[in-house]
Amino acid sequence: MIAAIKPAGSNTRGLLAYLYGPGRHDEHTDPHIVSGFAMLGMPDPGRDQDATLTQLARHLDEPVHLRNSEFGRKVADHVWHCPVRAAPEDRHLSDAEWADIAQRIVGAAGVAPPGDDLGCRWIAVRHADDHIHILATTVREDGRRPKLHDSGIRVGDACRQIEKDYGLRRLRKGDRTAGRKPTQAEMHKSQRLGWEQTSREWLQDRIRSAIPHASSAEELLAYLEADGIAVKPRRGPSGDLLGYAVGRPGDLNKDGEQIFHPGGKIAPDLTLPKLKARLETTAPEEHPTARRDRPTTPWHRATDALDTLHTDVANGTHAQARITALGELIEATAQKAPVHLWVELRAASKAFARAQRSQIRAENQAAHTLRQAARDIAHNAVGPDGSALATLLAALVWATIVAARWHESKDHAHQAEAARETLHHLQAAADSSLSQVFAELEGRQPRKQTLILLANDVRAATPDHADCILTDPVWPALATVLADAEAGGHKPHQLLKEAVAQRELATARQPARVLITRIQHTSRNPVPNPRAEAARLRTTTRAYTTSPGAYATRPAATPAPANSVNRPRL
Repeated sequence: MIAAIKPAGSNTRGLLAYLYGPGRHDEHTDPHIVSGFAMLGMPDPGRDQDATLTQLARHLDEPVHLRNSEFGRKVADHVWHCPVRAAPEDRHLSDAEWADIAQRIVGAAGVAPPGDDLGCRWIAVRHADDHIHILATTVREDGRRPKLHDSGIRVGDACRQIEKDYGLRRLRKGDRTAGRKPTQAEMHKSQRLGWEQTSREWLQDRIRSAIPHASSAEELLAYLEADGIAVKPRRGPSGDLLGYAVGRPGDLNKDGEQIFHPGGKIAPDLTLPKLKARLETTAPEEHPTARRDRPTTPWHRATDALDTLHTDVANGTHAQARITALGELIEATAQKAPVHLWVELRAASKAFARAQRSQIRAENQAAHTLRQAARDIAHNAVGPDGSALATLLAALVWATIVAARWHESKDHAHQAEAARETLHHLQAAADSSLSQVFAELEGRQPRKQTLILLANDVRAATPDHADCILTDPVWPALATVLADAEAGGHKPHQLLKEAVAQRELATARQPARVLITRIQHTSRNPVPNPRAEAARLRTTTRAYTTSPGAYATRPAATPAPANSVNRPRL
């Protein structure tokens, strides 16, 4: 059930004429009052031939006229209008049931609180089977104005309870993070100008596509301006950026002037303060033992960065920040991917915009690694080889599953649904990319004896999923990946165990495909050198050992000979 509170009006008689009229397409049938503030003596032009719309309007406006005469000035926008509509699949509701629903709606809104005999005057008019219109005049019987602030939230909560009580279709509860829907005027204008999107929708897409390219709000505005978008910054006397508005080229008002939309009116997470918090984070201090000794590209670094998404998910502010940055990484990947993947990846990025924001405040510093990976792709990535892109897309699929689960655990219904829609598009893109990789791998699968040995490694490393993996059509491709890794000095059994540890396989659609991308990625690491590892551990132990009465300090880097196993990392 949807209750849509309309903007306040000032013409009670005019709204009644519409409610009792034939409608715009003769869809109004048998208009009549089903409930009101006082049914006794209420003029109802739909059932009483002697009653007129003017009489009913005067009856509803009486407290308004009294207040106007006492204060000497008219009350502005005193007409409150709220259509309430059932879902198409809902059962037929009787007049008595609609009357109860109307009373609960006006009570929740604050128009006529339960037990308050001095509330506003209101009526509920039914002129169709599936909905009613509630009209109220917002001056109480005691002359005061009602408290209608946040009435939409309260009315929405009342609708969710009505659905439960009446056995109607259950809708998800709103959380005030959704973007504003296009108005009728915006949609008509876009149709008239031949635009596929309204201006605010078009601007939102352009801003989100620009975010991975910028490291500050000033850079973002400069990027938008260079892209041909009209930018109107608001600055303080010191020149500091205080706000911004943007306009779509060709979107003019009746005087031929550019129309500008503030960022917060385009989407809740595109206000200047929120953009600054996302963009202007600093790099975390890198651990001195971080690996730098393997071949890497922006695509590989992004895959590595995604491993941070599922860490510390119990910390809601960190998890929300990483999910927000995940959307930026999806957008950057969509921009740099091959042409045949654009449709699915752009649809994924657009869908994930709703999953990026919730009521939980994001600690954006925690997402610097992911956000830097998105910028790295946007600025430095060139056409990826098939394996690197397929691995990243598979990692994005898993990351989106993690995001959907986190939203579900927090009861973020809208965000979880958006993440699942994103997952559908990402899986399609990943399948398309992986098919080419599999074809190349299967063309050079190992000999039969090697396949038998590798199958034994699979059974030992992941006994619960071995049958599913070994019967998968892409098992020969996985065997090729394991054989390649073994030729490079890795142990297949160990690689399999590491891949399973990185992601559980119980929820994977196709475990063999998950293992292929994971092992291709991790097998790029150099083969561990026992002597080098022992030396690294000794250095780490010394670095963090404290003496009595002293604090642990990080030692300064000590130069090492060029031929040492601890040679400088570049």
